[in-house]
Amino acid sequence: MPVRALWREGERLALIDQRLLPGRLKVLRLSRAADVAMAIRNMTVRGAPAIGVAAAYGMAIASKEKRYTVARAARLLGSTRPTAVDLFVGIERVRKAWAQGEDTFPAADRYRDEIVGECRQIGEAGAKLFKSHSKVLTHCNAGALATVEWGTALAPLRVAHDRGAELFVWVDETRPLLQGARLTAWELGRERIPYAVIVDNAAGHFMATGEVDSVIVGADRIARNGDFANKIGTYEKAVVAKENGIPFYVAAPWSTFDSRRPNGEAIPVEERRPEEVLSYAAKVTAPKNGRARNPAFDVTPNRFVTGFVTPDGVVTPRRLAKTFSARGGN
Repeated sequence: MPVRALWREGERLALIDQRLLPGRLKVLRLSRAADVAMAIRNMTVRGAPAIGVAAAYGMAIASKEKRYTVARAARLLGSTRPTAVDLFVGIERVRKAWAQGEDTFPAADRYRDEIVGECRQIGEAGAKLFKSHSKVLTHCNAGALATVEWGTALAPLRVAHDRGAELFVWVDETRPLLQGARLTAWELGRERIPYAVIVDNAAGHFMATGEVDSVIVGADRIARNGDFANKIGTYEKAVVAKENGIPFYVAAPWSTFDSRRPNGEAIPVEERRPEEVLSYAAKVTAPKNGRARNPAFDVTPNRFVTGFVTPDGVVTPRRLAKTFSARGGN
């Protein structure tokens, strides 16, 4: 079983501090909603589905603290990471239970179980895309650490590997916080899936030289037309994959699909502190008083997507609107 990113212990939320990996495995136990909000904001926990589940438990914890109303708790948690739509889905699932006087922790548990189940289904649905000897490139971390268990982009690779596929994974390091080098490589190593970490700028080289068969990434929000937001650098990977005739897949649970956003222009893009670009691990890497811009995500147009790997199968961008309509949307 893959690593578990977070879990409930009574009325506390336990989670792995992902900022410390791979050097140190530390579990935090949070009993205040404000601490859950900070853990989401500072990327102690990250990855859209995991953020949504953490926020659901944050709402449940807040319901036991006298200082919070339903609305105040929702505002606190909703202000943390604006791009990831899963955040708001998780908040809403528990907000409804709280507003109706129901026990909030079972509501958060149900949302967690839904996400875990859908990620497992994503693995089953996408495994057939990766036949033996597939050389796959991924960007950022979309494994169990990002989704509670299983993963999105990594789930099909896990299932394919378990079924005997001989895979090799190119892992973009994913600057500026190195979620690929630190987290994806750590997960793949635990499961003995062969990989190599590459600098982000090397992805195009390996695509052009025929060493990449396919690309798969996760997502933080997918608009109705199939435009999607993911970790900064995803857009350029999609463009280069298209140029080289390489299929490009996006894996996500239904909570990441946002029917209220018609296209990518309507997706908010979080911009984080410039210090994340100007330094790393407390060491300054740029000139003193240097300036930086730090968008955490970019938006990739649907024309670069071969298919979305969903819990119900692989869906093309052209059929996505019909899928939204059939499901009723988020």
